[in-house]
Amino acid sequence: MSETYSVILVHSTSHAIRAEKVLRAAGIPCKMIPVPRHISSDCGVCVRVGRADVDAARRALEAAGLEIEDIRDI
Repeated sequence: MSETYSVILVHSTSHAIRAEKVLRAAGIPCKMIPVPRHISSDCGVCVRVGRADVDAARRALEAAGLEIEDIRDI
């Protein structure tokens, strides 16, 4: 059975790079990926996290002052 993921959408590539750095520092497994075609976004990349880590990821990014555009399950 494969793990189910969510993607964190941000406003720019630089925000995605910063989000990935913040999440890794918080010990949350993540990977920067292209935004899936079925999701509309201003940014061409997003950060993928396990669905079980979404709440922790949101808290870590908010604590770092990073604005999230949206979080979607994939």
